[in-house]
Order: sequence, then C-alpha cells, then structure tokens
Amino acid sequence: MEEENAVELLQRFRRDRRMLLDFILAGSLIKKVIMPPGAVTLDDVDLDQVSVDYVINCAKKGGMLELSEAIRDYHDHTGLPQMNNTGSAGEFFLVTNPDFSGSPPKRAPPPVPEFVPPPVIMPPPSVISSVPDLDSSPVALSVSKSESFNSTQVQELTVDDIEDFEDDDIDEADSVLISRRTRNDAADLALGLPPFKTAITEDGLRETAYEILLACAGASGGLIVPSKEKKKDKRSKLMRKLGRSRNENALSQSQRAPGLVGLLETMRVQMEISEAMDIRTRQGLLNALAGKVGKRMDTLLVPLELLCCISRTEFSDKKAYIRWQNRQLNILEEGLLNFPVVGFGESGRKASEFRILLAKIEESESLPPSTGELQRTECLRSLREIATPLAERPARGDLTGEVCHWADGYHLNVRLYEKLLLSVFDMLDEGRLTEEVEEILELVKSTWRVLGITETIHYTCYAWVLFRQHVITSEQGILQHAIEQLKKIPLKEQRGPQERSHLKSLHSRVEGDQGHKDLSFLQSFLLPIQKWADKQLGDYHLHFAEVPGLMENIVAVAMIARRLLLEEPEAAMLQSTSNTDEDQIELYISSSIKNAFTRILHSVEKSELKHEHPLALLAEETKKLLKKDATMFMPILSQRHPQATAVSASLLHRIYGNKLKPFLRAAEHLTEDVVSVFPAADSLEQYIMELITSACREETADVFCRKLAPYEIESISGTLVMRWVNSQLGRILGWVERAIQQERWDPISPQQRHGSSIVEVFRIVEETVDQFFDLKVPMRPTELSGLFRGVDNAFQVFANLVIDKLATKEDLIPPVPILTRYRKEAGIKAFVKKELFDPRLPDERRSTEISFRTTPTLCVQLNTLYYAISQLNKLEDSVWERWTKKKPRQKLIKKSIDEKSKSFTQKDTFDGSRKDINAAIDRICEFTGTKIIFWDLREPFIDNLYKPSVSLSRFEAVYEPLDTELSQLCAIIVEPLRDRIVTSLLQATLDGLLRVLLDGGPSRIFLVGDAKLLEEDLEVLKEFFISGGDGLPRGVVENQVSRVRDVVKLHSYETRELIDDLRSSSGPEARGGRSKLGADSKTLLRILCHRGDSEASQFLKKQYKIPKSAA
Repeated sequence: MEEENAVELLQRFRRDRRMLLDFILAGSLIKKVIMPPGAVTLDDVDLDQVSVDYVINCAKKGGMLELSEAIRDYHDHTGLPQMNNTGSAGEFFLVTNPDFSGSPPKRAPPPVPEFVPPPVIMPPPSVISSVPDLDSSPVALSVSKSESFNSTQVQELTVDDIEDFEDDDIDEADSVLISRRTRNDAADLALGLPPFKTAITEDGLRETAYEILLACAGASGGLIVPSKEKKKDKRSKLMRKLGRSRNENALSQSQRAPGLVGLLETMRVQMEISEAMDIRTRQGLLNALAGKVGKRMDTLLVPLELLCCISRTEFSDKKAYIRWQNRQLNILEEGLLNFPVVGFGESGRKASEFRILLAKIEESESLPPSTGELQRTECLRSLREIATPLAERPARGDLTGEVCHWADGYHLNVRLYEKLLLSVFDMLDEGRLTEEVEEILELVKSTWRVLGITETIHYTCYAWVLFRQHVITSEQGILQHAIEQLKKIPLKEQRGPQERSHLKSLHSRVEGDQGHKDLSFLQSFLLPIQKWADKQLGDYHLHFAEVPGLMENIVAVAMIARRLLLEEPEAAMLQSTSNTDEDQIELYISSSIKNAFTRILHSVEKSELKHEHPLALLAEETKKLLKKDATMFMPILSQRHPQATAVSASLLHRIYGNKLKPFLRAAEHLTEDVVSVFPAADSLEQYIMELITSACREETADVFCRKLAPYEIESISGTLVMRWVNSQLGRILGWVERAIQQERWDPISPQQRHGSSIVEVFRIVEETVDQFFDLKVPMRPTELSGLFRGVDNAFQVFANLVIDKLATKEDLIPPVPILTRYRKEAGIKAFVKKELFDPRLPDERRSTEISFRTTPTLCVQLNTLYYAISQLNKLEDSVWERWTKKKPRQKLIKKSIDEKSKSFTQKDTFDGSRKDINAAIDRICEFTGTKIIFWDLREPFIDNLYKPSVSLSRFEAVYEPLDTELSQLCAIIVEPLRDRIVTSLLQATLDGLLRVLLDGGPSRIFLVGDAKLLEEDLEVLKEFFISGGDGLPRGVVENQVSRVRDVVKLHSYETRELIDDLRSSSGPEARGGRSKLGADSKTLLRILCHRGDSEASQFLKKQYKIPKSAA
C-alpha cells in the first residue's frame, strides 16, 4: 500500500512540475525561449529533463532562457545530494546507499596535513602494461585507484590530470585488460560477407555506429554536450576500468542519470567510446544542425557534417586527427560508393570524382597548413555537392530527402548494426546481458531508419550476435536468448511484401573454397550458425559428453536455422541437407557414432591391455558407448526422431560387425582370442537387440532386427579345448623365458622382496587358468590334466632358468696351493714379498657372471623361488576348487571314470615343480655362502687371515666385513629362508677357515701357542652366528663348528706328537685311515706343513720329499 502511495505521489509531483514549467514558459515571465537543437516546439522537449531552478533564476533576471542550458543544468546537478537550505544548518539527502559504507568510525580522524600536489608525471608504457595485474589483484581493488602501494600520502588523480590521454592510449589500456572469462574461438562463426574495400577497422565501425546512435538520439531533442565541470566530476574511462568492481558497477548503474541522457552515457561506456570523442561528436552534430530549421538530425550525412564541423584543433595530436578523418572518409566511400543502397546511373563518373576528392582531402594533410586547409575546405565543399544528392536519392519507397542513404547499404548497415547490438553485454561479465538491455534495444531501434534495418534483419543480427557470444563464453543463458531471437525471425509467408522484396535484394558475393558464390542476407548470418551447430552435433559424443543439457538447445538452434535456410531459393545448392528433420537427425547420429567409434578404435589400438584381444575390448567399449548414447543423448534426439535409439543401435551393430567379420572367417581354433572375443561380441549383440526391442514398438523393432546381419557366433566344439591348452602352454613357456630375460632381480617393494618375473609368470598362468575356466565348451578331466602338466613344466623351467649359468663351487674356490714345508726365511719374507704361486682364476666371462650375481641379487632370487613354491600351493587349491564348481553334470559311468582320473592328480599335481624349486633354492644358498667367503671376502679372509702369524692377524679383521654381508642377507631374505641361507653362510665360513688352517699356502705358519688364539677366534665365530639367540640355533652352530674345532685342536699338539700320529696313521696298524688323535693322514700332513719349526720341516723333507717354501 505504501509503494502505491509513493508511485501516486511521484506521478502527481511530475504532473505538477510539468504544469509549473508550462505556466512559466507560456507566460510573460521569460522574455525569449530558445529551443534546443532538433526541437521546433515545446512538445518536442522532454520537460522532465529541464531544471526548474534554472528556469526560475532566468525568470528572476528577466533574461532569455536557453532550454539546452536548462537541460544541461538539470543533468549537472543530478548526481549531487538534494539540499534544504532552511534553518541554521543545511540538510541533505544521501544518494548513495549507506549500507556500503560500513559501521561509523570508532575514533576521531587524524589532522589533515598541509599537502602540496606534486607534479603529475605521465606514466610510461610499462605502467599501462601493468594495469591487468592491478585489476586482477583483490588487494588492489580495495585501494583507491589514485593511490600508490609505495607512497605514504594520498594523491588524487583527477580527470584533468589525465586529459592528455588520447583515445589510442585508452584503447591500448583496454587491449591489455585481462578478460574475466576464458574466451573460446568463434572464428567458425564469421559472417558470410565480403571484406570492405577500404581500410575501415572494427573499431572504426564501432565508433561510426555510436555516431549514428547519437544522431538518432538527437532527432528526439535529447542530445546535450556535457559541461567541463561535469566531465571533471566523473572518473575517466581508464580509471573506471582499472578499479570498478561488480558491486560498484551495480551501484553506479542504479545512480546513472535517468532518461535518454543516462542511457546514452551507458551506451558510451558499453561501446568503449572515450569522453573526448563523445563530446566532439555531440558538439559537431549540434553545430551541423545549427541553421537547418526543421531538419532532423538523423537525416544528416553524418561523416561529411562531422568533417566540416570538427577541426584539427579539437585533437591533441595530428595522428589522432588523421586517423579520425580517414575513418570518416572510408565510411563515406563504403556507404556511398562501394556498398550504396542505390546504384549509380551515370556510368560511374560521379564515383570517380568522389574518389578523387577523397584522395585530395587525405593529401591535404601532407601540405603546408595554409595550403592544406584551403584544399581541404574546397574539397569538402565539392564533396558535399556530389555526396548530398547521392545520399538523398529515394530508396525503399521513401521520398527524396526524407532519409539520408549513406549507411543503409548492404552489408555496411548490418556490420554497423552488429556493433550497436554488442553493447547489450555486461562489460565485467561477457556471459551476461546488462541490466539495461531492454532500454538499449529500444534505443538501438531508433537507428533502423538510418541503417535500413527491418524486423527480420534485427532478429537475425541479434540472434547471430547472441549465439556468437555464447560460443565465446559458453554461457547457456545467452544461448537461450539466442534461441528466442531465432524463433522471432518470421518465416517467408509471415513477412510483408515490401520486406520480402527488400530482403531479396540483399545479396553478397563471397569467395569460398569452391570459388565465388552469392549469399542472401539470411544465408550470410544463419549459415555460420548452422554449420557450427552441425559440426558440434556431428560429434555430439565429444562435445556434449559433460553437458548433455546443452545439446538440446544446440539441436533447437540447428533445426530453426535449417528451417529458415530451406526457404532460401539457393538452399539446395549451398546445403547438403536432407528433406526432413528426421533425416537430419539421422545424419547427426551417423556422423557422431562413426567419430566416437573411430576414437574408441584408436584407443583400443593404443591400449596396453595386451592380455585382452582388441575386438573383445572394442566390443566392451562399444557397449559402453551405446549405453551412454541411449541414456544421455537419445532422449534428446528422440524428441525429433522417435526411432533415434534404434537407428543408433543398428548403426553400431553394423560398424562393429564389419570389424568382426574377418576375425570370424579366420577363427579355426579355440584360441585365446576366440574365447575372449566371442563372449564380448555375443553380449554386445544381445544388448543391441534388447535396446531396439525396448525402444520401439514390436512391429518397428522386428523391422530393424530383420535388417541386422547377425554375427552368428557359435561355440566351438569341446574337442578343440585340448588344442587350446597345448597352444597356451607353449605361450606360457615363452612368457617364462621372456620374464627371466627381462628380470633385473630387484625387489618389487620393501614388503614384496621377490622379483617381478615370478609375479609375471603367475599372472600369465592364472590368466590361462581363468581363460580355461571361462571357456564356454564342455571340458573333460583329460584337458585339466594337460593343463596341470603344462603349468608344472613351466615352473620347472622357471626354476632351472633361475640357476642357469650359476657358477659351480669350483669356479669360486681358488685352487689349493702346492704343499711346502717351513723354512726360516719364509716368515720374514712374507711381509715384503707376495707368494710366488699364482692361483688359477676363472676366465673373464665366468668372472663377470659371478660378479653379476651380487648378494642382493641372490637373495631376491631365493625370495622369488620361495614365493613360487608358496603360491603354487594356493594355485593348486584354487584350480581344484574351481574345477569342482565348473565340472558339468555327467552320467554315472563318466563320473566313475573322473573319480579314477582325479586320484592321480591330487597326489602329484605339482610335485615336479616343488622338487626342482627346492633343489634350486639349495643350489643358490650354497653358491651364496661360498661366493661371500671365497669371492667377496677372499682378500681379508682367504688371502690375509692369520698371515703372517695368528697373533698379528686375528679373526677380528674379518668380523666386520662378514657382519656387513650377514646384515645384507638378513635385510633382504624372507623370514622362512633366513636360517637356511645363514646356515649356508656358516658352512662356507667354516670351509674358508679350514682352507686357511690346512691349505693356507707357504705364507701361513702356525705354532703350538697359536692353538689357544685359534680356539678363541672359533668361539667368536660361533657366537657371531648364534647372535645371542637371534641367529641360528645353538645346536646347529655347534654341530657345524665341531669339524673345525678338531682341526684347531691338532694345532695344540707338539710337533713330535703329530709326527708320531702321522706315522701311526700311515702304518699297517692304522684303522680306516684315522690316527690316535682322530685325524686322517692328509689333515696331519697339512698341519705339519704349516708348523713353523725345523723338526717338522726335516720330517717332511725326508718322509714326503716336500720342497721348501718358495717365498
């Protein structure tokens, strides 16, 4: 109720205000009333925009009243708060919204310091180039646009301070402003129009369009020139662009001046016209109309009038003026010569004279000022004499002089109109229409008379502009508006005869891929839209996969454009369209299905899923495509083609069938490919049949199904299963060899410390087993037995390949040196001279193979073999479980046969594999221990331990490297194999110690007193492997050490005792080659060879003829 009262009060106020102004202006209070340009009587003046205060002041002074000044005064004070100057203090009313100001300050403001404005320095280009960073920064938006982030005091940059910015500078700043949206490429939507013959630019068209808009607005008497004070109060376009936020934009829109003046200001900002250019144009148009009583501003030849009324002095530099003048001359040439609405009838004589005058006007700028200005004035006068009659010739049924035909020639008019229509988009968000869109469109309609725009042309141009903006911004709201405009375009029978005749005359000749072709107006604008929509819909699986809702609108655009274009007489030649919408929908389906299938085919060809046949994978992907097509896209297309789903399914059935047929013809065996492809292809065919049946009526479905060429996929006889099993087993062996060749023996992970080859082998075996049980043919126990034998053989091959080329123990252990006896100098020379004997080393190739198998490598191999034997049990249980489930029902006779055959399998299914794998583990364990002691630790252990004496080289020298090797073993080996490998290392260590004690070479000498030290070292070694209970069991270590302890004990006996024991063991009374001390003769002989005294040396010389040490 309060809102209604407010509206009534406002209407009453406006009515009373008009009556007051009518009374003052009609009475004798005003001596003389001067009408504004374009107005003849008071009826042509909008009294709502006349300042009452200005009129009353003129009445008090008794002077003349210029209504244009009254209108300007009204707009100059529109943005100021209203004052009540009654009482002791002035009262004012806020125009701004106080909510945007926040809460009131909590403390008093600081004192204002005296401030002297510093000289304003023009920013270099680098400053302008940094504009986007300021604009995009949220911090910068909160700072005043005239503040510096580095300054300590506020500097206000006014409009006067940046008046030297020319239009080009502002345009340069505009060009570097970063759009708030990601702009898409809209090159495919270029209009089918020929290029202009002059150098007119897009910016030039936009500026000319704005000049036309001002002229048409001036025809209603609302054109005023803003005063200098008002210009200073406004921020420049550049500063506004740098700092305006969305909230500020909304607020400024709500505060703009009302009526035509405010709308023109909005249009100026939307069309990016500088204030300087706006003022020049307004003043020029008003000056051009002066003295032309009764003539409307929109009947002026605007470019010519502006050339005559705007001088060089109104521009800050000559370049800007020349660019402006060239634009006006180019527009005159395009509008009157190149694309005139009325052709020439005098064989082009006037056209030649016209072009000569234009060239002379351009030439005048290069002449001296006095000469150039004189030539320019004379040429303009001559130009007016030629141009005015040309522009005022009757066209489209009007009278001579009623309309000035300079901008309504096709296609110049639609290009200018396009620039006007572009102003409907929000500058801060290109994907939205501005709030004043309805007012802007009404204002733009005022240019129809000048530009020769009809309703059909308007809706067509506007639809194209909106659709292009949708393509750029991907905003669906804009697309909805474009569809609305397309629907408003009248069909041929809905247009009047005059409009039909006018549209028929609008033709343009453009150059295409196939030469020149003539396009009508609708074809120039709608063909790009249709081609773009057809291109998108021709691959709707790609373009609308994430936005299927958008597809419905694009289909609507394509169908509307198609319907309008089909009415054009040349439609049959220019378009490869079908007769009905259903035919066109089928074309979309066919094109998109083929494109999507091609992409799937390429992805399948590049797929890394080697275990699955491409045709099987292709069938699965095709089925997914069909499901997606049926759920996402077919509901949309079915609105215009009821059988769209059946068309899509039938096409996919045929396309996949073409790929499948060669495979079907070549399938002679039950290969893995056949087993993989047949079920997938059969599943696809069944789904297609179900889809067609559910989407169509029974009769229609039968028709489509009968048209399909069935794949005829049949299961192959069960007798071929064994062939398949044999072929698969051959492939498994190939994979085993390949996996071993590619194996680098690195653990897969800290948790999975086995190699990748066994995982690959098990994967292949399990896949084979899976495929075996996935076969859709009957199976017999014979095939299962064959599968077991083949898998068992594959793991035997794997185990043998792991230890293939593994060096023997003889390759690792150096040859036993020749036995020599002690001589006194040998112990001394051992310090300074190497032994003369050169132990045989393996050849280079064998040495490389030994070095390649490092301790980590050997551990990974052991882990891999253990993983194989542990997983083998699981595989065996899984196969029997699946066989029990899959085994078909059979007769009692067959059942009894199966029970007999089953007895052999469950007992020894993988016994061969288990035996070979365990043997391989033992072999590697023995090799690992031997390699560590006799190869890796040869120098500290075999070569240097107890050399030259026990006291000088104890076991502590070997303890640290041996501990390192043991730690490395335990870090990698799996827990179940730890004791097994460590036991092998213990055995190899004891073998190495025996080698040092018995066959240490001429450099090693042992004394009777060394036995105690040796016993201590042996105890250290024993405790090293027991490791306080964390290592090997004590009993195991004791058993292994016992054989070395016996040898150490022999070193504690005197030489005479050893000689006597050796003689007794060699005598006839010896039993089994054993002496009283419990040693054989070979051991006693070697103990004496290393005994460092003369008695042992003399005995060996006389008894065994053993030479002295050659050291």
